[in-house]
Amino acid sequence: MADQNDYNRQLIEDFRANRGKNGGPFAGRPLLLLTTTGAKSGQRRTTPMMFIPDGDRLLVIASNVGAPAHPDWYRNLVGHPEVTVEVGTETFDATAVVTQGAERDRLWTRIVELYPFFTGHQAKTTRQIPVIALSRRKQ
Repeated sequence: MADQNDYNRQLIEDFRANRGKNGGPFAGRPLLLLTTTGAKSGQRRTTPMMFIPDGDRLLVIASNVGAPAHPDWYRNLVGHPEVTVEVGTETFDATAVVTQGAERDRLWTRIVELYPFFTGHQAKTTRQIPVIALSRRKQ
């Protein structure tokens, strides 16, 4: 886990230094930083991740690269859906909503059309990979 934490810390530093103009493993993919509140600890945690624009929302995918368990950030936002998003040069507060049913299915179809590698992530696990919509909170 220390290696993953170090990797994420480096991605976060690079993102903030370059304001989202990323290279490396995320080259060619849109990247944001999602800050959640720990479901158990209450501590703020920032995670770099890919996103997909959807109108005035941003979609993030809790694939965890097909691992059997949801990623920690997902459990955090289910417990505390008020999150902070950093994308490009902008930082804003958002509300995270786990999409369900027909909406989730429609979004998933679009996601795998754009980024087919998510199909492989789903094939590795029996859990349904969540699709989360991030909507800017009104001030």
